[in-house]
Amino acid sequence: MEPLHRRDWLRWVAASAAGASALTACKPVEPALADLPGGFTGVALERGHSLRPFWQRLAQGLELPAPAAVYRAPVVIAGGGMAGLAAARALELAGMGGAVLLDTQAAMGGNSQGGQLKGIACPLGAHYLPVPGDSAWEIQDWLQELGLRKQVAGRWQYEERYLCHSPQERLYLDGHWQEGLLPVQGVASRTLEQYARFEQCMNAAMAESAFAMPSIRVWQRAGRLPEAHARLDAQRFDDWLAQQGLDDEYLLWYLNYCCRDDFGAGIHRVSAWAGLHYFASRHGFHAPRAATEARTEEDGEQVLTWPQGNGWLSQQLVQRLKATQLNTDCSVLSITEGRDGVQVDTWHHGRRQHERWLAARCVVALPSFVAARVLRNPPDFLRTVAARLDWAPWLVANIHIDRQLADYPGAEPSWDNVLYQDGNQGGLGYVDAGSQRLDRITRQPTVLSYYQALGDWEQGRQQLLQQPFEFWRERIVGTLSGPHPDLLLRATRMEITRYGHAMPIPRVGDQRVLSEIALKSNTGKRSALLNGERVELLPAPVAGRLTFAHSDWAGYSVLEEAFTRGHHAGLWAVQGS
Repeated sequence: MEPLHRRDWLRWVAASAAGASALTACKPVEPALADLPGGFTGVALERGHSLRPFWQRLAQGLELPAPAAVYRAPVVIAGGGMAGLAAARALELAGMGGAVLLDTQAAMGGNSQGGQLKGIACPLGAHYLPVPGDSAWEIQDWLQELGLRKQVAGRWQYEERYLCHSPQERLYLDGHWQEGLLPVQGVASRTLEQYARFEQCMNAAMAESAFAMPSIRVWQRAGRLPEAHARLDAQRFDDWLAQQGLDDEYLLWYLNYCCRDDFGAGIHRVSAWAGLHYFASRHGFHAPRAATEARTEEDGEQVLTWPQGNGWLSQQLVQRLKATQLNTDCSVLSITEGRDGVQVDTWHHGRRQHERWLAARCVVALPSFVAARVLRNPPDFLRTVAARLDWAPWLVANIHIDRQLADYPGAEPSWDNVLYQDGNQGGLGYVDAGSQRLDRITRQPTVLSYYQALGDWEQGRQQLLQQPFEFWRERIVGTLSGPHPDLLLRATRMEITRYGHAMPIPRVGDQRVLSEIALKSNTGKRSALLNGERVELLPAPVAGRLTFAHSDWAGYSVLEEAFTRGHHAGLWAVQGS
């Protein structure tokens, strides 16, 4: 290439200036929403609905056709979510091999699934695990096994790579980003007073009766649902707040957000027990403090997270199962308990055929409404729970962006980014899959995972199933373009994962019913040998050769509940085999 001489350079500058002037006279072409490609992914919702002809046949008293293949296993685990995976792990820890784990989807994990979008790992479901308390020792032991937890100088420490990096949370309010999710900047003194009042009420509730996660530990220690918890379980959270004189709009927004985040529905649907349990079973609630007041580690919550969310945890469980046969793409049609064992009929979606498993025992790690449908002659307690619970639908929208978005003033981009009064009903903001990178200065492509709970929507499940991808894309891009006007400029693809029955909503009276069922099950104290140590078993719903495990039996869906109940259901299966 010939060198550029000064007069040539001057001509180039002049020409460029003229071109720039011409461009400024033209209105820039904004990208169209229709140009953002994408679709539904992750969970094959149609699989469950395609089984209705089989279930209708069984409901009429007719038998299924002869299976194309018959297999045998000592234990069949029906359901490959966190409860089912934990049950399989417990079986192996107790020395049992040869069990089979069946799941309807292409990947195990249930709500804890991860994926990729344009080569970047991202969550398809749950995206974090709070550092577990001592009531969840089963999970603590598992995290230690994974190398995430170790004892240093007599204190437990968690692997810093997986603890959520700072900044952790921010809130978009009035055109400004603030640190944390509780609205504090520009609020009136009355709002701050109500925050302090709620903290007092929370501390009083915690002092009256302890909360724990998993909640069954409280039931077991007390021998019943504690009276203080029963009173809270008997009323809605919004009614309880009104009784305490708590009516500030910012406080109510925050509590609505928290309830939707954990339970899929807001304060007008969940019980007061659930609304308080959100805080009391973890780190409590801490009102804003004056700048002169010292803050402690307990003022905030440490969480473990990964780019693919809790999909990382389910992958670890799957990879470490060495003596269990894992069968994906396999839906349970019916479970029949007989005198000599259990018959589990399935439909294999890949092979397009009816198959049968014969086993001594079965761990039913299915949602209660599915379990009640596939079990022949289901026990009364299962019918009760399946008829009682109501489940919130959810969606997770993963959006690939080619570089960091433009930002409004205030707190810098965080792991969790929430919009005050999100215009998309049930919207819970987004997490950044790239937030755990050590290099966050360089503007690199990343994936934003936007969460939306539809438990407060009218006919939310029907809407989720029937509305096309374009409907959700418009709503999500519309709300996120508020804090990020350049979203369409930067977004290259959106993929949405839908969950029709993502989680049970803990409503009034649920804890009373579930605690009674739990404490009537396996009434005698039993223990199991686990890795050479004797451990006491938690109660688990049992009917003959069937043991039940799912977060449904806690009345709300978090990993701690699913894992613990699956772990003990697996040990009960060993005891009974």
